[in-house]
Order: sequence, then structure tokens, then C-alpha cells
Amino acid sequence: MDWKSKLINNLNFGANMNNREAKLSLAAMVAAKAKNGETIGFGSGSSSYLTILEIGKRVATEGLQIKAIPTSHEVELTCTQQQIPTVSFNTARPDWCFDGADEIDPKSNLIKGRGGAMFKEKLIMAASPKTFILADSSKLAKKLGEKFPVPVEVIPFALSSVESSLLTLGAVSIQLRMAGGKDGPVITENGNFILDVRFNDIGEGLEKMIKLIPGVLDSGLFMGYNIEVVSS
Repeated sequence: MDWKSKLINNLNFGANMNNREAKLSLAAMVAAKAKNGETIGFGSGSSSYLTILEIGKRVATEGLQIKAIPTSHEVELTCTQQQIPTVSFNTARPDWCFDGADEIDPKSNLIKGRGGAMFKEKLIMAASPKTFILADSSKLAKKLGEKFPVPVEVIPFALSSVESSLLTLGAVSIQLRMAGGKDGPVITENGNFILDVRFNDIGEGLEKMIKLIPGVLDSGLFMGYNIEVVSS
């Protein structure tokens, strides 16, 4: 096994495989949508990881010819392993994209970002005419924030002022996300910190209000996007 394969086998974004059979079924459904000549946005997370593997099978067995716009270094490495060509968001736009979610409400609003890639995921989702969200039953919630906090990516210099602003927006709990394999906080691919923020109520304008806080790059709230939930 070469170094790339070893790295892929140890990637955190593919580590959470609860409900694996359900996720495999959803991954196969989304992978079947890919057509020759398309450019597709590839999301992050365990469900997306399985979808990439399913698309990789089609590339190997059917000669499927697509290009991927990856949302993280891990996704890009997985595409390389699966012989799926990648292109930059600076040079291409997606025909459609797929991604997972941490939580989905009845209006198809999302909380994402447990893997820390929500900024690139949001860029690609906003540019995509259609987004397929893979969601097994564990992702469904009566209201956002029921199961998970809202991740907020923050420039380190502004951490204290952003925390104060989040409290004025109704945050009831703010935790700096700490790294699991090293000392100190999680550092995103953009060189920033992540705050995991709980709100008792997530209104329709909260995503925009968080985004307007000086020092915030973006949040894991995805509200009002053109998505189709693919569920079992």
C-alpha cells in the first residue's frame, strides 16, 4: 500500500460510519446520477466519502468521464486515489454537487461542518444549480440545533470579539473546538478556529447575522439553498 492509500485509510472525514448500510445505499443512488462530461462538486463527510468510492467504481468499470471540484484536501486525495480528475473552483463551476449533513429540518435547512469544511462546501453549493444531500434517518430533526451546535469558522485574531457578538445573537453555549490528535484547537484549511455554538432558537435570518460579524469567515448554517434530500 502506497502513502496515499495509507493516508486515505486514516482520514477522519471517512471515519464516522454509523448506519453504514444505509449510507452505502444512498451513495449508490447519488453516484448513479453522474453522467459523462459533467463537473460535479464533491462534498465532505462519511456519506460523501462513500459516494466518491461509488463514483470511482463507475470510473473504473464503465469508463465514466467526469471532473470533480473537491471541498477539502481529503476529498481531493480520495479523488486522486479513485482516478477521478479534479479541477479548481477558480476555473470551473459545478453542474451539480452532493454532500452530507449533520442535521436537516423539515424545510431542508441544514447544519453542517463537523468536518470543518463548511466554507468550501457553501461556496460550491451556492454555485451549483442542484445539490443532493445524503441523509439517513439519524440526520432528521424537528428543528435545527436539536442535535448539534452550529459550527462558526473564526479568524483567530477576532476570537474574543466574535464570541461576544454571538452571545448578543442568542448563543447559549460557545465551545472552541479542540483537536483530537494534538494539543490545541482544530485549525481549518483556511488557518482559522472553529467555535461550536448552541442556540435555543435558530431563526431564518441567523445565518446572515452570523456571517456579518467581523472576524467570521462563515458558519455551518445552510438555509434556503436549492437542495434535494436523498434519504432511505
